[in-house]
Amino acid sequence: MTGSLFIITAASGTGKTSLVKQLLATTNDLTVSVSHTTRQPRPGEIDGHHYHFTSVDVFTKAIAEGQFLEHAEVFGNYYGTSEQSVRTQLQAGVDVILEIDWQGALQVKKIFAEAIMVFILPPSVATLRQRLSTRATDSTDVIEQRLAGSVNEMSQYVHADYVVINDNFEVALTELKSIIVADRQTLRRQQQRYSRVITNLLSDPADQS
Repeated sequence: MTGSLFIITAASGTGKTSLVKQLLATTNDLTVSVSHTTRQPRPGEIDGHHYHFTSVDVFTKAIAEGQFLEHAEVFGNYYGTSEQSVRTQLQAGVDVILEIDWQGALQVKKIFAEAIMVFILPPSVATLRQRLSTRATDSTDVIEQRLAGSVNEMSQYVHADYVVINDNFEVALTELKSIIVADRQTLRRQQQRYSRVITNLLSDPADQS
């Protein structure tokens, strides 16, 4: 059975990473693709777990070789997703989440038209500013830079298949999980999962006596 590809994107500071982390902890057969990046690790981040941290030279070589499903430069750093890694996991029947920015999301949709894109929005700009400030991992200049670009980022929600407002964390998590669950009940997924059951149900009852 082939897995589904979910793209979860948002403006920086919207709570996307926390939501995805809890979604993974409470949902079976779901994984997140580990992106490559040229930025420096933040305190507590582990290479190969949070990101594949790499040099600019190695990253640009991978771009030239067409290794990335998507890649983008964000605030002076490069981010990218390995196409081979994603395809391998999908072919193994695992649902895969890409936690990426909107530019990367649109690149992926050109290749995986069936990918499900979810856009997470904050309840207000004031809330977004507060979350960025309390995160304490970026300088004041970087925070202001992120806020300045947030309106453009958030305006890209129109490209998504689903929109989740992260005002209440538990409510937003439930809504995200409902999107995953609903996809698993679609005709395509159920035909793959229960092909033998469906075949038996539709066969001549006389053959089953």
